[in-house]
Amino acid sequence: MKTRGRLLLAILLLLPTLASAQNFPAKPIKLIVPFPAGGPNDIIARVVGQRMSELSGQPVLIDNRGGQGGVLGTDAVAKSPPDGYTVAITSAGALAISPSMEKVAYDTLSDLTPITLVATVPEMLVVATNVPARNIGELIALAKAQPGKLNFASTGPGSLPHLAGELFKLAAKIDIVHVPYRGAAPAVNDLLGQQVQMTFLDLPILLPQIKAGALNAIVIGSAARVPTAPDVPTTAEAGFPDLRIENWYGMVAPKGTPKEIVTALHALATKAMADPAVKDKLAAQGATLVGDEPEHFRAFIADETKKWAKVIKDAGVETAK
Repeated sequence: MKTRGRLLLAILLLLPTLASAQNFPAKPIKLIVPFPAGGPNDIIARVVGQRMSELSGQPVLIDNRGGQGGVLGTDAVAKSPPDGYTVAITSAGALAISPSMEKVAYDTLSDLTPITLVATVPEMLVVATNVPARNIGELIALAKAQPGKLNFASTGPGSLPHLAGELFKLAAKIDIVHVPYRGAAPAVNDLLGQQVQMTFLDLPILLPQIKAGALNAIVIGSAARVPTAPDVPTTAEAGFPDLRIENWYGMVAPKGTPKEIVTALHALATKAMADPAVKDKLAAQGATLVGDEPEHFRAFIADETKKWAKVIKDAGVETAK
């Protein structure tokens, strides 16, 4: 009788959650973007969020909360009620890199619930037009002939472009100097002004300058060549398979979000991402939509965290722990 009573109690406690999941969403969803408007993270979130709104009949409200390379906005999600109505689409930096670089207020896999990997965006290595190198072999030879003389720009210490440069140094056994900037725009401006020689950045940021002939593309960090830059070889084709580097953006919710709500959020997000119009819009931005299962995304985050922690250690990158 006691066992039957406990089972009945468990069912009664579960009923409100099941009813809530069946009606989800019953009100607007806040979608936090931990970067300012206009960047790749913001564009991806707005395109996917708009389709989620159309499918659900509820507004998906974009909340831009920039700061600390995505950490502040991601932390805001971790501290939100676990009811499915506050989620984020955030980046590799905030989820897998910053926790190894600095003290952050959340533990990614303990304080957040992975929903789905939304999109990947390849990093591209480009050089200023005054750099006498048109492929990775020539660039490495130039760097080895002038150790410590060539600079690479990044969007800040501990950013993916910074660690991409460090991984390049390790893979190619070269000595190039990191020059951090506060974002992509000033980094690109100094690259165009030939104040720095190279950078790794998200493809959409660089593509207009490449097409205009203002920057020269060397390699792209994706698994295959991309339609928007078909003449640019992949790092694997150039002989550096371990230099595959892609930025990525995933949807997360607060810890404790009920499994049924996670399932509902996953279904809504992946249905939005499967829409051909959504795919086309984001393909034009250089993004590839993914839409994996929550447990696969959790394992992916863990693998990426290990990968970049090793780069940080092997390259001797200074951390702020």
